[in-house]
Amino acid sequence: MLKFSGVMPANILPFKADLSIDESAYRKHLRWLADVRGVTGIVTNGHAAEVSSLTREERQHALAIAVDEVASTMPVVAGVYSDGTAEAVELARDAKLLGAAGVLVFPPTLFMWGAQLKTDMVIRHFSEIAEKADLPIIVFEYPPASGIGYAPETLGRLAKIPHVVAVKDWSNDIVAFEKNLLELRRASHPVAMLSSFTMSLMASFLLGADGAISGMGSVAADLQAELFEACGKGDLEGARRINHGLEPLVDVFYAPPFVDMHNRMKEALVLLGRIPAAYVRPPLTPVSETEREAIRRALTASGVGGGPLAAPGKLG
Repeated sequence: MLKFSGVMPANILPFKADLSIDESAYRKHLRWLADVRGVTGIVTNGHAAEVSSLTREERQHALAIAVDEVASTMPVVAGVYSDGTAEAVELARDAKLLGAAGVLVFPPTLFMWGAQLKTDMVIRHFSEIAEKADLPIIVFEYPPASGIGYAPETLGRLAKIPHVVAVKDWSNDIVAFEKNLLELRRASHPVAMLSSFTMSLMASFLLGADGAISGMGSVAADLQAELFEACGKGDLEGARRINHGLEPLVDVFYAPPFVDMHNRMKEALVLLGRIPAAYVRPPLTPVSETEREAIRRALTASGVGGGPLAAPGKLG
């Protein structure tokens, strides 16, 4: 069974003015990500791709483009975003048919009403996906405060499912992260810990994360890969320097309201000249000109791009 590791950006998904998928811009974005040294895989149909706004057919189309563009050089993982187990199975089957190396399974929002007290619900959901779709699974761990984050003991039980090969940990609590990591290290087969702790990525790498899955990787995969490498070598001085460069981006992307994080990343990619426009689908709304200028300053401070920034792009 494939073991995921290293820096795996979650791609954003560019749209045209009519909010259809901009395939040429998407391919360019994917190619840039795949060509970054240290990037080991691509995650499509995730939060960064506005998956909640995509139809099943659009998810298939977006995944097919990603597989065609980069799967010859690295694994492509498909997000499975669904509130029902039967639909999640069908989405996972779609992913397998289209050539995905694995799936990233989001927790059903139904779980917030008590799945933390009924662990069997979680086990049943993942077991059915594993049995009926038969491909590697990455478990998406949410913050415990969300109500749909899994306890360490639940992750331990999930790790007993042979198809579960990794956890994307977005616990946003370094204590919870460490407990989850220790639980995974007890698994009977290798289960990778992939940090989504983007606001404190260096800490999670130093604790022993096997890599990262990050929407911010769409903008700064190069810095994230350098940080992972420095931490792995024990180069604390170099890691601190790289982490300091990431800090302005973290501050601007994850400022309140949190829901605008990927809108802001799209604006950053326009400023960097990597996509032509920052259109977003409703109910998301475009960022303000004030925010756009803050993103420009953060890009300059971080050194991402290494050159002059583009003129502001079209509104999302």
